[in-house]
Order: sequence, then structure tokens, then C-alpha cells
Amino acid sequence: MKWPKDFINRIVCGDAVETMKKIPDGAVDLAITSPPYNIKNSTGNGLKDGRGGKWANAALQKGYANYDDCMPHEEYVKWQRESLKEMMRVISDVGAIFYNHKWRVQDSLLQDRQDIVSGFPVRQIIIWRRKGGLNFNPGYFLPTYEVIYVIAKPKFKLAPKANAHGDVWEFTQEMKNEHPAAFPVNLIDRIVSATNAKVVLDPFMGSGTTAISALNFKRSYVGIDISPEYCEMARERIKHYQSQVKLL
Repeated sequence: MKWPKDFINRIVCGDAVETMKKIPDGAVDLAITSPPYNIKNSTGNGLKDGRGGKWANAALQKGYANYDDCMPHEEYVKWQRESLKEMMRVISDVGAIFYNHKWRVQDSLLQDRQDIVSGFPVRQIIIWRRKGGLNFNPGYFLPTYEVIYVIAKPKFKLAPKANAHGDVWEFTQEMKNEHPAAFPVNLIDRIVSATNAKVVLDPFMGSGTTAISALNFKRSYVGIDISPEYCEMARERIKHYQSQVKLL
């Protein structure tokens, strides 16, 4: 594949790290992503294979399409750090990464994801408060938030007046989406509209929400996902969006 013809405004089906290696340094302005959380490797109330019962109908009980979300912890951390390293390389000198992850308990200890983000230039964390949720573990209160790490190059600045937003955002989880862990569009809209980015990358694109948000603000996108099923889901969603826009 060649840059930019085969990447700009395309969904590329492939491994996130290996595909990003084909993108030149500084070629995109913004990365927004939420990787798989390795939730099936949880030692607590994670989604173990064959667990059934209370998790029988959970969307992620069978893992993602083409990815079971169950790596040894050290391998997972290494993979995510490699992903962030490539994102840092491909964003421009005025760029930033908005990296969404979930703090969770492993072996009775809270993982605040410093295992992944330590050493990267984390400028701020944003708390995304999700409306709703379930908690089957009597050992702690219902988790209601995820964390977005703003990992920024030194020259990154927000768009005019965007700094008036607080650092706690409340958005309802995406419920009408076949992907088991989809971003809500209005959450990504908040990020894209708060920047001056012209090209937005999501290396774990899933159902295409980041692409839809980029199009909402007339920005270009680059989407990567390892699952052919999700790539096709994203392409169809983008095609539907574009047909609706033409009708307006």
C-alpha cells in the first residue's frame, strides 16, 4: 500500500502496529482510539471462556471478531506500548493521542494503566463518565467511568474556546451498534471538534465511529482494524452516512 492514496479516507484491514509502520512520520494530526482491554484475561469477574451464568449474554463473552482479547498480561502491555510508540511517530509536531482505556482490578489491585502509558508525554486525563452499567462483584462499588489519556506533542494546542470544556465528560454508552464495545459518536465529536486536526487516525477503528466523527467536521480519517467483519461494518456505516448527507 502507498501513502496517502491507499490510506486517506479508507478503512485498512490489518494489524494495527504493522499497518502504522507503513505511515510516514508526522503524516496525521490526531489519533483517537480505544484498544481491546484484554478483559478475558481478568482474574476477577472477567469474561472467561465457558463462564456462562451472569455473563452468558454479555456482548464480549465470545471476544471480538478475529481477536479473543485474552493475552498474557506482559504481552498485552508490550503490544499496547508498541501501538502508542507508532502513534507518537505518525502524529505531527502539533498532534496528540486521545487514548481511551478502562482502569480495572487485577489480582485485587487497581490497574491505572501506568503499565502502558508510563514514559509517554501524558498531558492530562479526561474522565468519561458512562451512564448505566452493571456490577456483579461485591468487593467494590459500581465502576461508572473510563479514562482518556491525552498524550500530546509539545506544540499541541486545542482549537479556540475548546479549553472551556471540563475534564469530566458524561456521555451515554453506544447501545445501537453491532460492535460489542463501540464509542458513542458524541464523545468522539467532542474530541475532534476540540482540535485543529485535518487527518484523524484510529488504529483500532472497530465499527467506524472515529471516521464518522471526522466526516462530521469535514476532516479526513485513517482507519485500521484487524477484523474483516468490523472493517466491512465500518465501510457500510460510512457509506450510509455519506448517502444520508447527500439527501440533506
